[in-house]
Amino acid sequence: MRFIANYLKILNEINDNLNNSDIESFINSLIKIKKSKSRLFIIGVGGSAGNASHAVNDFRKLCNIKAYAPTDNVSEITARTNDEGFKTIFSEYLKTSELNYKDALLIFSVGGGNLKKNVSLNIIEAIKLAKKRKSKILSIVGKKDGFAAKNSDNCIIITPSNKKLLTPISESYQSILWHLFVSHPKLQSNKTKW
Repeated sequence: MRFIANYLKILNEINDNLNNSDIESFINSLIKIKKSKSRLFIIGVGGSAGNASHAVNDFRKLCNIKAYAPTDNVSEITARTNDEGFKTIFSEYLKTSELNYKDALLIFSVGGGNLKKNVSLNIIEAIKLAKKRKSKILSIVGKKDGFAAKNSDNCIIITPSNKKLLTPISESYQSILWHLFVSHPKLQSNKTKW
């Protein structure tokens, strides 16, 4: 019972500490993407890749935003991993997609990438390409010192007080926040069935 109470307490703390201005800024960036009929590329690995796929569905179906998740094409991602290495799976996908200054890159990640620790280099390479091409960079991450947090135009950082719960809480809030975005009256174009 203690674990359950503590877990739910942490969720409440995150809710209380979310910065509404950061969320509003994020939403305004998404509104610009929608109005300009630009594209939104959503990347993540592990559980964040699953979240990216779900979010693509919601942005497309509910908001009429042209959204894509490279990990949805398992054949391309695994072929690129096999032939070129895991480091460039996203950046090469984005190059083939002709990522440009009108587009946006949305990163779902716990750590956001770290060069020194050699973690999530594929996310880092995608961010570098997006910066080079002057694309908007958005992220929802769990660490303020990761590459994504330091290199995003809009970033929401989810930091639970119990660091052992960083992954489940961060990945949970990716879902909570993108559902907030696609439900926002300035973004949502189509109603849900229920």
